[in-house]
Amino acid sequence: MGTTTRRTRDPRRSLGAALCFAAAVLVTALVGGTAAQDAGAVYANLELPVWAPPSWLFGPVWTVLYVLVAVAGWLVWRAAGVRGAAVFLGVYVLQLLLNAAWTPLFFGAGLYGTALADILLLVVAVAGTLLLARPHSGTAALLLVPYLVWVAFAAALNAAVWAVN
Repeated sequence: MGTTTRRTRDPRRSLGAALCFAAAVLVTALVGGTAAQDAGAVYANLELPVWAPPSWLFGPVWTVLYVLVAVAGWLVWRAAGVRGAAVFLGVYVLQLLLNAAWTPLFFGAGLYGTALADILLLVVAVAGTLLLARPHSGTAALLLVPYLVWVAFAAALNAAVWAVN
């Protein structure tokens, strides 16, 4: 048995890694949450397509998605370790950074075109994260599917908002 397998099966190490993934995702959420303090008012004043969801839906959806993203990252780490999943982890961090940047761009600065570019890169990064997770953990890949679907939907909504605002 290799050292990577032994390390990832150590319960204390596994719990520590799970907490690290949770903390990374929490920081991402907090950056967005800080920038989104006036998001409800901004959203209410935008010209929105008829298919735009109500503003109250975003908080619960993102809460569930962030939990799924953290668990998916931890599952891949647990299956492959840092060395075995280095590329996955790099893309994972990239998608967290792109995710954290979107809310300040869109709601904080009102830069809808720049936010659209960011979220389109996020769609690609999330798809890459999902594809890179699959060889290590099918469950992790499945947990990332709702995230990819929601981010793609959010990109379409961002594009629609940018087009009419």
